[in-house]
Amino acid sequence: MKNKFLADKNLIDSSNALSSVAAMIGDKDVINLSIGDPDFITNKIIIDEAFSDAEKGHTKYTLPSGDPELNKEIIGFYKEEYGLTIDKKEIMVTVGACHALFIAFQACLNEGDEVIVPEPYFSPYKDEIEMAGGKLVPLQTYEEEAFIINIDTLKTLITPKTRAILINSPNNPTGACYSRSTLQGLADVAIEHDLIVLSDEVYDAISFKSKHISILEIDGMKERSILLASFSKGYAMTGWRIGFAIAPDYVIKCMVRINESICFSAPSISQRAAIHAIRNRSAVQPAIIHGFEKRMHYGFKRINAIQGLSVLEPRGGIYLFMNIKATGMSSSEFSKYLLAKTKIVVLTGTAFGESGEGFIRIACTVSVEKMKEAFDRVEELFGLKK
Repeated sequence: MKNKFLADKNLIDSSNALSSVAAMIGDKDVINLSIGDPDFITNKIIIDEAFSDAEKGHTKYTLPSGDPELNKEIIGFYKEEYGLTIDKKEIMVTVGACHALFIAFQACLNEGDEVIVPEPYFSPYKDEIEMAGGKLVPLQTYEEEAFIINIDTLKTLITPKTRAILINSPNNPTGACYSRSTLQGLADVAIEHDLIVLSDEVYDAISFKSKHISILEIDGMKERSILLASFSKGYAMTGWRIGFAIAPDYVIKCMVRINESICFSAPSISQRAAIHAIRNRSAVQPAIIHGFEKRMHYGFKRINAIQGLSVLEPRGGIYLFMNIKATGMSSSEFSKYLLAKTKIVVLTGTAFGESGEGFIRIACTVSVEKMKEAFDRVEELFGLKK
């Protein structure tokens, strides 16, 4: 019998857009604007120093909470960049931010707990919440409000089962960046209802309009927040698989205990790379951030010149959430049509929740030259605005 050895919970096809896209790639004429894996190569400084460390013997397990040297660098980073005081017991190094988030949910959610998540949202959130026995409660955000959380609407979603709020700024897929006033409003709600806030700050370095504001900067939030971060995007280190969590020490202690039965510790060589990334961030990051900003603004200008398409001005992150409603097609129809006619792969807005209908996510992960080729094809298909 097909699938006879799978658990009942896995018998339903749960493939998502992020995994199914892979089957479309391979044709040399295909331009992939779907997955958030930039074409930037990790800076040579990081690579050389990491492998030098490997030759010196850094090839063994580290402490389950992370290489003490890396934890010290993270502490220094948050002190220098945000004026925050983080204790070494409040940090756990993980195999990417998704790993950190998975363990955090396992540590903090009871069966049936509700987690409020602004929608559109990064699609793995739903799976990770449900794997921990929780339920995702979507908080719809709207393009006309720049996809920013409406605090009054947030309040209406709180029930006796509400356990946590999960935010992501700069946001994937919308690019929304939360202001201090928005975060303060969120904090007021969290404190009033005694909720946990999980803050996905993977794109913290890639903020164009103003410096990123962390949830940990808001008064009263350090003791009730779990920050998730990563070296993947801001340092062009996706394949190294290194992230971390910052949380109250008792939460980190529980997360470490859970992870000892999963992978014990993050790869030592990748942690050494992360150490050198932070130390050399002033030399490494500007080119990456400028590269993304140049691509995002190029895409913004090209999209808004094409018939039936529009997008908000980029504020942060590496994605453009393109409005395709004027074409009369659904997100699924548009993405299939685009692939068939132009060999461009994108993700449907509905991959990020129901309110993503009418939108397409474009990952600015290829060169401006490659983006020009892509938008030339789209322009030829739909024509320019009058």
